[in-house]
Amino acid sequence: MNTQFQSLILASASKTRSQILLNAGIDFRVQVANIDEKQIKQKFKFKHLEELASELAYQKADKISRSCEDSLVIGADQILECDGVLFDKPTTKHEVVSHLTFLRGKTHRLVSAVCVIHNTEKHWEFTDSVKLTMRKLTDEFIQTYAAEAGTEIFSSVGGYRLENIGAQLFTRIEGDFFTVLGLPLLPLLEFLRSQKFLKT
Repeated sequence: MNTQFQSLILASASKTRSQILLNAGIDFRVQVANIDEKQIKQKFKFKHLEELASELAYQKADKISRSCEDSLVIGADQILECDGVLFDKPTTKHEVVSHLTFLRGKTHRLVSAVCVIHNTEKHWEFTDSVKLTMRKLTDEFIQTYAAEAGTEIFSSVGGYRLENIGAQLFTRIEGDFFTVLGLPLLPLLEFLRSQKFLKT
C-alpha cells in the first residue's frame, strides 16, 4: 500500500456506497460531507447531467479534504432524470408514491459520478450513466411497496433500492449495476490500484 496517503475516506452518508467498498475489501472510513445540494443544483449552470453529478461529487470530497490532510477522499453523487425532470431523494412515503407514480411505465436515466481528492487537489473523476425501465406499476403495488420498503428508500434518489425489493419495479436495466447503486466501483478500483492503494 502507498504510504503517501494516511487513509481513505468516503465523504458520503450512503450505507449502500459504504457496503460496496466493504464488500470489495477496501480499508476506509466514513466522514459525511454536509453540503447544500439543492442550492448547488439551482446555482450550477450545466449543459449535461454528468456535469452536475460531477460537481456535487467534487463539492463533497473537497469539503472533507480541507480538514483531512494526507488522506484520499472519495466523493460521489447521483442524479435521476426522467422526461426532463430532475428528482431529489424522497423524504416521506407520500413522496415515494409520487416518484414511482411518475416513473412507472417509463425509462429514466441515472447518472453517477465519483471524484477523488488529495489535499484539496482533484486527482481523478469518473461519470457513468444507466437507463432503467420501470414496469407499469398499479396504484395498489406502489402503495404496498412504499409501506413495506422501509426508511432506507429515503436515501435513494428514485425511492427504490435495486439490491432488494426494488428489483421488482423494473423490466429492463441497461448499464453497470454499481452505477445504479451510486458508485461506479470498477473504475474506482482501477484508480486505487494506480495509486498503489490496492495490490496489483
